[in-house]
Amino acid sequence: MLQQKVVLIKMELLMNFPLWASISAIFIAQALKVPIQFFFTKKLTWSLLTSNGGMPSSHSAAVTALTTGIGIETGLDSPVFALSAVFAIITMFDAAGVRRQAGEQAAVLNRLIRDFHEFLEEAKDWQKLPEQEKRRELKELLGHKPIEVFFGGLTGILLTIALDYFFR
Repeated sequence: MLQQKVVLIKMELLMNFPLWASISAIFIAQALKVPIQFFFTKKLTWSLLTSNGGMPSSHSAAVTALTTGIGIETGLDSPVFALSAVFAIITMFDAAGVRRQAGEQAAVLNRLIRDFHEFLEEAKDWQKLPEQEKRRELKELLGHKPIEVFFGGLTGILLTIALDYFFR
C-alpha cells in the first residue's frame, strides 16, 4: 500500500506540467543569456549560466511559465491561476525594482572600495598583504532592467505554450 502511494506521488510529480514548464523556462532563459551577451559584446561569458541578472530574466521566465501552465490546466478564472498571476507580478516587480536598485548600490560601493584601495596602496605594509584581503567586491548584477523582465516573461509564456502544444 505504501509503495503504491510512493509510486503514485512520483508519477504525479512527473506529470505536473506547470512545474516542469517553469523549471524548463529557468534553464532555457539562463542558457539564452550566453549567446545574447555574446551577440552584444563579442565575449563568451559562461558564468552567465549560473548568475543573476541579464537578458532574459530567468525569474520572470519561471513565474510566467508557471502561471501560463496553471492557466492552461485550471483555466484563467481559477483561484490558483489568480494566486500564481499575483505571485508572478510581485516577482517581476521585485526583479526590476528592489533587486536592481540593490545592484546599483553595489556598483557605487564597489567604486568606493576601489578608491579606498588606491589610497591604501600608498600605506606602508599594504603591498605585503595577500590579494584576497585587498579587494572584495559586491555582486552588482542582482536585478533586471524592465526590458529584461519583459523578455523573461515572454520567454516563459511562449515556452509553456510550445511545451503544451508539442508534449501534451
